[in-house]
Amino acid sequence: MSNAPRSLTDKLDELDVRYAEITEQMNDPEVASNGQRIVALSKEHASLGRIVEPYREYCAIAEELAQAKSLLEDPEVEGEMKELAEAEVYELRDKAEEAIERVKGLLVMSDEAKIGSVILEIRAGTGGDEAALFAHDLLEMYRRYAERHHWQAEVLSGSSTGLGGYKEVMVNVKGEGVWSRLGYEGGGHRVQRVPETESQGRVHTSAATVAVLPEPQEIDIEVDWDNDVLEHVSRAGGPGGQNVNKVESAIKLEHKQTGITVSMRDEQSQHKNRAKARQIMLARLHDHYRTQQQESEAAARKKMIGSGDRSQRIRTYNFPQNRCTDHRLKGEGQDGANYNLERIIAGDLDELIDALVAHDKAQRLADL
Repeated sequence: MSNAPRSLTDKLDELDVRYAEITEQMNDPEVASNGQRIVALSKEHASLGRIVEPYREYCAIAEELAQAKSLLEDPEVEGEMKELAEAEVYELRDKAEEAIERVKGLLVMSDEAKIGSVILEIRAGTGGDEAALFAHDLLEMYRRYAERHHWQAEVLSGSSTGLGGYKEVMVNVKGEGVWSRLGYEGGGHRVQRVPETESQGRVHTSAATVAVLPEPQEIDIEVDWDNDVLEHVSRAGGPGGQNVNKVESAIKLEHKQTGITVSMRDEQSQHKNRAKARQIMLARLHDHYRTQQQESEAAARKKMIGSGDRSQRIRTYNFPQNRCTDHRLKGEGQDGANYNLERIIAGDLDELIDALVAHDKAQRLADL
């Protein structure tokens, strides 16, 4: 298909097929009557729709473009008709390019856009009181940035110093697109300036670390009891077995993916034992996945903030030269892209973050 590599359209076609399957399932009365199932399908449908619907728009434009090209290449088409076809090809080619670029962005960045609440953790690193003051400056920078985007920023906890700095401070920021923008702030931040306590005017280098984590969401546990779980029945007082004798009331459930098992034989009724076993299974699965999420968050935090040493940094704030350098971006500087520090500290981060988003998007597309 024009304007898009085959590997990309193959991936998008897969999503289109899945989207159509879910649409069909949601129209099935039996599925629609299953509250838990319909909620899960609705979420997946909405998520896929954000990509598939724009992709279908692109496909329609690409089809029009193909027809216009065919008309243009037809030797029997001449004069004014050929000129109209040529103009249409140019117009549709631009539209197709814009449409597929939009789809590409949605494909690789859509998950981030859905997260509307993050926890910012700012900690003073190397540099003593000056590092704590810098941590406070970063807090104010993010507060101002949140105000620009009409996000809510609430300080959850903080350990302040006598000079007005912070050893550490945690902030909850909520709003549309908050993770897709602030997610790039995690890492080591280095400041070069003359501290207020410096009497001889010497420039000092200090550091702070920032971790940005999606706010933990309530984990939705969906279990297909027929396909995800093995059920064994046995007599309450005898050995385990697997038959359907109605006098066998003891239930043992085994979740295939995690290996978690639950046995219940307290009740004489097989139905009651099954209901209790499923209740316990759901609780254990919730704990299992929550523990996994916490471990993942802890690993992400550790990877994001590094050691807090000056040598580990994503960005440098050079006050004497009024320059903010992001070391992840290539620019005019030898070691990153430079931005006006005064604007950055004032919370005007959009130009810098736009560059990071574009850089990240390009890398993700390259990895598809």
